[in-house]
Amino acid sequence: MAYIGNIPAPQNISSAEILDGSIVNVDIATNAAIAATKIAGLSTVATTGAYSDLTGKPSLVASLADLGVSASSAELNHSSGVTSAIQTQLDAKAATSSLSTVATSGAYSDLTGAPAIPTDFVSAASGGTFSGAVDVGGELIADSYNETYSGLSGTSPTVNCEAGNAFSLTLSGNTTFTFSNPPASGTAYSFSIEILQDASGSGFTVTWPTSVDWPAATAPTLSATAYAMDVFVFTTRDGGANWYGFTAGQALG
Repeated sequence: MAYIGNIPAPQNISSAEILDGSIVNVDIATNAAIAATKIAGLSTVATTGAYSDLTGKPSLVASLADLGVSASSAELNHSSGVTSAIQTQLDAKAATSSLSTVATSGAYSDLTGAPAIPTDFVSAASGGTFSGAVDVGGELIADSYNETYSGLSGTSPTVNCEAGNAFSLTLSGNTTFTFSNPPASGTAYSFSIEILQDASGSGFTVTWPTSVDWPAATAPTLSATAYAMDVFVFTTRDGGANWYGFTAGQALG
């Protein structure tokens, strides 16, 4: 039936006038703009790209930003992991020690749930080398344990406790040792040192720091023959205020 009378002019409906019901895609013109604040449940809206599931992506982008890595939600591929551009940034952070642990390969198959970057998203690289102190709160179990070796020289050598746990010195004259940089009181630290006489068996002597306490308060006498090796072990737990010295072996080699 034809409309009788004047056809009413089209009226715009404001968002405040929509009280209930639902709006589906076909109800919205393709050139319409809807403010993100009007979309319930979304605190952040991606400006480019599309996602089948946006849950957690904005939080992950923010976490990457905290690490100094720039990324948008569209750059996080839901099925195959991060893009090469983001991976390049992570690798660069690893090279400058900006990240304590960095993933070197693999894909994150499911980003839903906003995983935390330090614990869930970034993992230790196999065979990686890290600088700085590492504090392990639980039990540490390793298949192989190694200590750093440092060679000494001269007649006034310094045993730098931060340089390693195994040292050696071939005597070139009567020698006086200094121990430096032990860990703070309450942390135990030990090191070994090999003392070798010269090829001539000159019988050079060694003076140890006054903080070293030997069994029976008597420092050992060094072996005096050519190339003779004596090995000693020292330990402290009070920041180097007191060192306890022990003879591990003499006239070796």
